[in-house]
Amino acid sequence: MLNKAQINRCLDTIGEMFPDAHCELDHSNPFELVIAVALSAQCTDALVNRVTKHLFEKYKTPEDYISVPSEELERDIHSIGLYRNKAKNIQKLSRMIIEEYNGEVPRDRDELTNLPGVGRKTANVVVSVAFDVPAIAVDTHVERVSKRLGISRWKDSVLEVEKTLMAKVPKEEWSITHHRLIFFGRYHCKAQSPKCEICPLLELCREGKKRMKRKEMK
Repeated sequence: MLNKAQINRCLDTIGEMFPDAHCELDHSNPFELVIAVALSAQCTDALVNRVTKHLFEKYKTPEDYISVPSEELERDIHSIGLYRNKAKNIQKLSRMIIEEYNGEVPRDRDELTNLPGVGRKTANVVVSVAFDVPAIAVDTHVERVSKRLGISRWKDSVLEVEKTLMAKVPKEEWSITHHRLIFFGRYHCKAQSPKCEICPLLELCREGKKRMKRKEMK
């Protein structure tokens, strides 16, 4: 694993590469963000944005989502993976927000994770983006980048990766670091075709060096 100085160098470099990293899910309020993040599981942000462009025009409030048959909501999001289960969760969480939180999205992470279909990652995104509470949401990009670089161990769980990053990164930088790691994983250190040959972190990256060595042997 990388030492503190090496981790700081990695994060500084990623920050220079993606200084304007941000949440790419389109939304105009915390409730829309909850819906968008819930839809984004095993799906790209680009596809979610195409779906929510029309979805958010039709459904403005939690009441709107529970006022239609589940089949109608399923049709509205059918291009999204796992759309039947996601439609069911959206209606359940909408009802819960109405009945238990007076129609307002809760600001507490633990309360957010009580909502159907809202896990720790989703809750961290919501508290960070919607309520400006420092948090690190570990999605597939953050997990991959952290393990490839050696910030965390390959065997670490998602929660362990989150705790490692929280320990290594100053709290005031948690949220922006989360976004920068996502951008780095989404646009540079991709799952299938990482840009190792032009990566400024290659000399520190255990996985990148292995990949380049395999290329040289071919």
